[in-house]
Amino acid sequence: MGWDDRRLELIEELGKVLIKTGALRFGTFKLTSGRMSSYYIDLRIIPSYPEVFSKTIDVFVEALKNMVGLGKFDAIGGIPTAGLTYATAVAYNLKKPFIYVRKETRKHGVLKRVEGLLPPGWRVVILDDLITTGNSILRTAKAIREEGGIIEDALVLIDRMEGGKERLVVSNVKLRAIANITEISDFLYDKGIIGSDERMAIYNMVKSK
Repeated sequence: MGWDDRRLELIEELGKVLIKTGALRFGTFKLTSGRMSSYYIDLRIIPSYPEVFSKTIDVFVEALKNMVGLGKFDAIGGIPTAGLTYATAVAYNLKKPFIYVRKETRKHGVLKRVEGLLPPGWRVVILDDLITTGNSILRTAKAIREEGGIIEDALVLIDRMEGGKERLVVSNVKLRAIANITEISDFLYDKGIIGSDERMAIYNMVKSK
């Protein structure tokens, strides 16, 4: 099976995971970026389901192999807070060095912002659970680059399709998304899991970016 066909299978798996764990909710929500949304995806809940979490990590690993290439990076970079859990587990699974960027520089000790080993010239792939505006990934990429690291790729489970990918391109970071939110919503709608109103709530957010 080629990667394109396999990715379609993964989209369906991710859709089922969102419903099984209650990670996908509809209503009125304020996102980290400050903007309001008619739906919310809470991937922080997945680690509370060990079997589902394990399968999600396998999805990340498979995507890294096929969408980036294991020889294309020296370390995995995580983003507090939601992305850290996934990035740590993926790095452990692949036996790759793990680093992460603090939201703020430490006020004590060595006063650094990037935690972990980062020799100059190391290629780092950033992992996060999902992307909306891309701000978190951009801040992480900037901090790692300032420490001498090289950032070319970022991998997420889900792209909310609200401008994040385009913003990353401007900063020379290529977004690799295992699934777009419209692909997931189409699958859930076709299976009768969500209705037309819920599907439109997702599409309206994409159009309003």
